[in-house]
Amino acid sequence: MKSTPHIAVLDDEVDITQLLANYLPAHGFRVSQTHDGDGLIRLMERDPADLVLLDLGLPGEDGLSVARRMRGQWQAGLIIVTGRGDAVDKIVGLEVGADDYVTKPFDLRELVARIKAVLRRMTTPAPSTPAPGNSRALCFAGWRLDIDARSLRDPQGLEVALTHGEFELLSSFARHPGRVLSRDFLLEHTRGREAAPFDRTIDVQVGRLRKKLQSPGGSTEIIKSVRGAGYILIPPVSHD
Repeated sequence: MKSTPHIAVLDDEVDITQLLANYLPAHGFRVSQTHDGDGLIRLMERDPADLVLLDLGLPGEDGLSVARRMRGQWQAGLIIVTGRGDAVDKIVGLEVGADDYVTKPFDLRELVARIKAVLRRMTTPAPSTPAPGNSRALCFAGWRLDIDARSLRDPQGLEVALTHGEFELLSSFARHPGRVLSRDFLLEHTRGREAAPFDRTIDVQVGRLRKKLQSPGGSTEIIKSVRGAGYILIPPVSHD
C-alpha cells in the first residue's frame, strides 16, 4: 500500500463528498470524489483507491450493485456509508464483501478510526504457524491456499477470488483443521477487537466461503457448522 492511502468517496450528495475531501487529508489520506457507479469504476481504472467509502442510496444503479462490480475487479477495502440502518441492509452489505458499515449521520472521528482499522487489517500479515520446511501453502481436499501470495486455487488449479475478510477467515480454518472454532474466535482473528463487528458477520462470510469452495462435481463438505459452538474445517490440511 502506498505511503499516503488513497480513499475514494462515492456519494450522490456533493456536500458529503466535499466534507470528507476537506477532512480526511488532515488525517493522512488522499481523497478522490465521485457521485455514481460508473464514475467509481473509471476512477479505479485510472487511479485505484486503497479503500472506498460507498453510499448505498445512489440514483440509478444502487450502491450494492456498484459494490458487486467493484468486488469483481479490485481488492480495495470497502466501507459502506449510508442512511440505511436496518439489519437486512447491513447483512446484504457484508454479503457483497463490505469490510465495515457506517450509518449516517456519522462522527468524523469514528469514521477515520474505522478507515484506519480496515487499512491496518489489510496490511497486517496474519500470524503464521510453523510448518515443515517453512511452508506457506496450506492444502485441503484439492484446494491450495497460498499464504504469501494471498491466493486460493481450486482442485483444477484455477484461482478463486477472495475478499480480504474471506482470506483471513479461510486462513484461520486452515490453520486449525478439525477444531471447532467459535464465532468469537473467528471475529477476533479476522477483524480484531479494534473494529466493532455487526451481528452475523461470521455467518455471512462463512456462507460466502462455502459457495466459493464448491468445485464442480465436488461433494466434499469443507466447512461444517456445529450447532451452538461454531464452525469446523473438515478435510485434513497438509503443507506444500
